[in-house]
Amino acid sequence: MAVTRFLSEAEARRVTQQVLAFSRADHCRVNLNSAVDGNTRFAQNQMSTAGDIRRSTLTATSAFGQKVASSTTNRFDDASLEQMVRMSEELARLAPDDPEYLGELGPQSYPTSRSFYESTTNLEPEERARAIARVTGQALEQDLVSSGFLAHRSGGTSVATSSGLFAYSEDSRVDFTTTIRTQDGTGSGWAGTGVNDWLELDTAELGAIAVQKAIQSREPRDVEPGRWTVVMEPTAVANMVNLLVNQLGARAADEGRSFFSAPGGGNKIGQRFVDERVTIHSDPEDSRIHSTPFTDEGLPNQRQTWVENGVLRELTYDRYWAQRNDREPTGFPSGWYMAGGSDTLEEMVASTARGLLLTRFWYIRSVDPRTVLFTGLTRDGTFLIENVGSPTP
Repeated sequence: MAVTRFLSEAEARRVTQQVLAFSRADHCRVNLNSAVDGNTRFAQNQMSTAGDIRRSTLTATSAFGQKVASSTTNRFDDASLEQMVRMSEELARLAPDDPEYLGELGPQSYPTSRSFYESTTNLEPEERARAIARVTGQALEQDLVSSGFLAHRSGGTSVATSSGLFAYSEDSRVDFTTTIRTQDGTGSGWAGTGVNDWLELDTAELGAIAVQKAIQSREPRDVEPGRWTVVMEPTAVANMVNLLVNQLGARAADEGRSFFSAPGGGNKIGQRFVDERVTIHSDPEDSRIHSTPFTDEGLPNQRQTWVENGVLRELTYDRYWAQRNDREPTGFPSGWYMAGGSDTLEEMVASTARGLLLTRFWYIRSVDPRTVLFTGLTRDGTFLIENVGSPTP
């Protein structure tokens, strides 16, 4: 059986208000995260490990003037909560002044985020096992070797401050990946996805994709190094765009430490830097994105268009940097959606005379944030496109 449900909004409110009642600081913020996690791992076409856990952690941030410090606990009895608050206060008194601390936010209005599904919260180990068997069974039928991981999380996040703010949000998430290889190790295929609603996950379909890639990628051949036309599948695109979105900090851009820094100072807001078909936005109320409605400070995450028709429209401004620049803070895109062209993957392959088809990237590491240069590997399904036909390994 799955473990007990995470803390409800009423329970989170009670615990955070108790912490605030213990506070003697000028300002106090409480961050509470409560979640139920489950996972099943498989290798060699069989389940290897599984587990379920309930976890809750609470952090109190205390401030005396500009002196700020935090303390964390996972014990919610009154004595432990008070001890945590006193520790954060003691540390704050010892801390040097933080000139960027702006105090705590008061009550805010938040968008409605639809990212919680009971189907994920109620997921049992037996159902996870059946979903994985739909993959391992296909691998066995083709004399292939499958491995992978299925993990899910459902939880509640809350923020409360001594200035009267309280926010609570529920979310759920399921992530599944599988790698299927040939017995001789020459062929390897991968498939995976993440969804918020368990009912949207089709492991049989993903298994079939990984099986096909493993079979097609047997007996690979070398290609010459150089500049190539590349067709990227959705996972590979997400790997790359995630790197881009994480570089959207306005401060780094303004200080000359970012790809979005403008020559001579300032940033590139208003400049085109990618194909005009690309538009990227975030929106907690967009059901395709499922992002959080507030930051750890309790700042609302509103709809933002970051890139529009290839033009940089916005960067992320935290409260301090927004104040320095006489503007409103933006929140942060915990989820994003990219609109592009209308061609299907098959159409892009068919229109490529010679190029490479990439399934995903792996082991990506930053080299130079000023040019968004990263190092990494292609893996588990890199195909040569040639003579406009079915891609060959």
